[in-house]
Amino acid sequence: MLILLAFIIVFHITSAALLFISTIDNAWWVGDNFSTDVWSMCATNTSTCVAITDQFREYQSVQAVQATMILSTIFCCVGFLVFILQLFRLKQGERFVLTSIIQLLSCLCVMIAASIYTDRHEELHQSHQYSTEVSEGQYGYSFVLAWIAFAFTLISGVMYLVLRKRK
Repeated sequence: MLILLAFIIVFHITSAALLFISTIDNAWWVGDNFSTDVWSMCATNTSTCVAITDQFREYQSVQAVQATMILSTIFCCVGFLVFILQLFRLKQGERFVLTSIIQLLSCLCVMIAASIYTDRHEELHQSHQYSTEVSEGQYGYSFVLAWIAFAFTLISGVMYLVLRKRK
């Protein structure tokens, strides 16, 4: 049981780390001489970054992605704290339902963020406010990590739902 508990803790911490990296790092959309995320666009050849502000055409979509990624990261961290508290407070045989619900909310938020970005990426990268042409690029590793974090948070949410506290 101790090995299973250690695995669950490591899995949850990995999920949180993936969420932090995908939210913060500047690699949702990359090209030969630029990288962009939901916060800014950086030109790699000139080392200049342009913040994504309300002057961009699809700023509302970017704000939705920003908000849901931040929420998913917060839910994942709160879920871990609730799990630790429930670990010591629950009676034997009870389930970690609250932790599961919080983790599934985190899963839902990261899915919403990645889905919005997937749907709106063409419009997001056709803005003339960028200092370089960013329409010719591909999804970066932060975008991929967001989808992997979705899978990890979904799996851990289901694990918490099934998990019972045993001796």
